[in-house]
Amino acid sequence: MRLAMVAGEASGDLLAALLLGGLKQRWPSLRAAGIGGPRMAEQGFDAWWPSDRLAVHGYAEALRHYREISGIREALAARLLASDGRERPDAFIGVDAPDFNLGLEKRLKAAGTKTVHFICPSIWAWRGGRARKMAASCDHVLCLFPFEPALLQAHGVPATFVGHPLADAIPLVPPRAEGRAALGLGLDDVVVALLPGSRRAEIRYIAPHFLRAAALLHRQRPGLRFVLPVAPGLLPLLEPLLAECATGVPIQVVQGQSHAALAACDVTLIASGTATLEAALFKRPMVIGYAMHTLSWALMKRMRYQPWVGLPNILCREFVVPELLQHDCRADPLAAAVTQWLDDEAGCAALAARFEQLHHGLRRDTARSATDAIAQVLQA
Repeated sequence: MRLAMVAGEASGDLLAALLLGGLKQRWPSLRAAGIGGPRMAEQGFDAWWPSDRLAVHGYAEALRHYREISGIREALAARLLASDGRERPDAFIGVDAPDFNLGLEKRLKAAGTKTVHFICPSIWAWRGGRARKMAASCDHVLCLFPFEPALLQAHGVPATFVGHPLADAIPLVPPRAEGRAALGLGLDDVVVALLPGSRRAEIRYIAPHFLRAAALLHRQRPGLRFVLPVAPGLLPLLEPLLAECATGVPIQVVQGQSHAALAACDVTLIASGTATLEAALFKRPMVIGYAMHTLSWALMKRMRYQPWVGLPNILCREFVVPELLQHDCRADPLAAAVTQWLDDEAGCAALAARFEQLHHGLRRDTARSATDAIAQVLQA
């Protein structure tokens, strides 16, 4: 079995690696290659390009890197569609990154390659017109959330709810003590996890606000401990911001280990994205913050269909956690929202119960369910 895959950033790398584990159980001699990250490499994936080459943030960043990313897509398509057929896969699996993957999938499908898209683009939140493009691009879509297949099938796109792999990977009972031991934190420490994102532009636009909020919290409550997981390769971007925005603040910077940080913390200040779902699965109260280039924000704001941005709020259909976006993503309101969680033990317990229900609903043994769906696509 030969598969081509593309995962476009840290969260896609994680999801693709979990999927690869299930695929290799079904097909032990599986060969997979394309664009991926370190977690996929641990599963034997052959990364022709690293996934962080596609990790751009918002329209302004995408325009700045358009030529480079377009060149990678053309080179990948040429390799997969070469006339000698040496690299032609049995199927292509695009993991998230719809702006990159859907166009590539359309070309591959037209050439006779089976195409599967893993993670339904959030057509229920914005850019619903993508559903029509998916009908021409995807033989099948693997959906992480239970309400998505009906939306896609209404546009003629075959789809299957496979659950969310993070719901399988993250234990129902958060390993708080283990997380604290891994990070050298005491059981009685009050810990705030800072997760400003895994993209370079997120570090640029979001991290300064999170660090200034940490500095303010430190002045108000000197006993707080802060832990900041940083994605591979982003520490050089973060270090000058730490010196500028959080001088003297006891922030423990760790390479990776975001799950340990979420398990260990009492509350997290976190960028919108997949990490917010991870925080919910760890049953942690959170404050969601996000900021981007002004042009990107103006375009995104006009195309939103729902009042929520964070996945926990979208899935719960209400503001169960605060969202402070763009102009509201500033030190004072961020710090105040974190403080409110730290002082609300009953509210934290109620939120944890809500997140436990969510966790059960997303558990479906995703790797096996997705592998079953992919096998059916290959047999069709």
